[in-house]
Amino acid sequence: MKSTNMNGSSPNVSEETGRTLVVGSGGFMGRFVTEASLDSGRPTYILARSSSNSPSKASTIKFLQDRGATVIYGSITDKEFMEKVLKEHKIEVVISAVGGGSILDQFNLIEAIRNVDTVKRFLPSEFGHDTDRADPVEPGLTMYEQKRQIRRQVEKSGIPYTYICCNSIAAWPYHDNTHPADVLPPLDRFKIYGDGTVKAYFVAGTDIGKFTIMSIEDDRTLNKTVHFQPPSNLLNINEMASLWEEKIGRTLPRVTITEEDLLQMAKEMRIPQSVVAALTHDIFINGCQINFSLDKPTDVEVCSLYPDTPFRTINECFEDFAKKIIDNAKAVSKPAASNNAIFVPTAKPGALPITAICT
Repeated sequence: MKSTNMNGSSPNVSEETGRTLVVGSGGFMGRFVTEASLDSGRPTYILARSSSNSPSKASTIKFLQDRGATVIYGSITDKEFMEKVLKEHKIEVVISAVGGGSILDQFNLIEAIRNVDTVKRFLPSEFGHDTDRADPVEPGLTMYEQKRQIRRQVEKSGIPYTYICCNSIAAWPYHDNTHPADVLPPLDRFKIYGDGTVKAYFVAGTDIGKFTIMSIEDDRTLNKTVHFQPPSNLLNINEMASLWEEKIGRTLPRVTITEEDLLQMAKEMRIPQSVVAALTHDIFINGCQINFSLDKPTDVEVCSLYPDTPFRTINECFEDFAKKIIDNAKAVSKPAASNNAIFVPTAKPGALPITAICT
C-alpha cells in the first residue's frame, strides 16, 4: 500500500505518464472514477482528509489504497500544499468529485493547477446536469450557481478542462434521501413525481467512471462538455416503476408527489433533503435533462464519441438490485417484525421470496 502525508516523505516518482489525482474519492462518484482510473492502469493518487473522514469514507479510501491508489493526506483549501503535490507527483490529470459543501474550495485548486505546468486536463466537480442549462429552485440553485462560478474561473484561467454531465444515477430517484444510490428501489410503494411521464437519463456508476476516464485523454473532449445520453437509459418514472414490478413479480401502489409537494419540501431548507427535492423538481417536472438540444460547439455526446462501448441498461441495474434483495432475504432466516420493517404484499407466482425487508 502506498501513502504520503503533508509532513512525511513522498514515494519515489517514476517517469510514468497519465498520473491522475482524484479529489473526493471517498464519495459515491469519486469512488467509481477512482476505480476506473485504476482499472485503466493509470498511476492514481487520491487526496484524503485524515482527520475528518467518516467511517464509510475511510473504508472507501482504504479499499482504493489496497487496489493500488496512492493516498495523499491534505486539503485543496491549502493552495501551496496542492502546488507541491502536483509538482512532486507530476500530476497530469486532476479530477474533482467534491461534494456540494466544498464546491467553492475548488478556487484554490484552480489556482494551484494554474501555477504548475504539469496538468494537462482538469475535471471540476460536475457529474450531474449541465449547470449552465438547468434552472432549479433554491436551495439547488445556489449549488448550481457555485458550480457555474467554478466553470467561469476555469475558463478564465485558461486551464484545459472537461465538464462531465452524466445526468442521473441508475437507481430509484428518491427525493427525500441524501443520494439515490443509498437505497434500493422500493418494495412498499412508488413515489411518482407529477404525472410520471417526464423522462431522464439514468447511468450506472461504473459507466460514469469508465467513460470519464476514457474522455480525459481524448482531444475531442478538450474544453468541452461531455453529455451522457444513452438512448437505452432514457425512461420516465412510470416506466421505471413497471420495470421494477417486473423484476420483483409484484404490483405496488403508486403515490403521486405533486409539483407543489416538491416545491414545499425545497422551501423547508433542510440540507441535503431540500436540495434533492429541488433537483428532483427540475428533473421530473421541468425536464431539465431533455428540454435542450446539444447545439453548442462545446457540446459532445458520449455515445457518439464511443459508439462501440456499451452502457449498462436500467434493466441490468434493476436485476442487480433484485439479486441483492434476494441475497439479503437469504441472510435472514426468520426476519422479525418491527416498526422498521416493510412488509411486502402476498407474492404473485414467481415473485421474489421475501416476507419483509428491514430498513
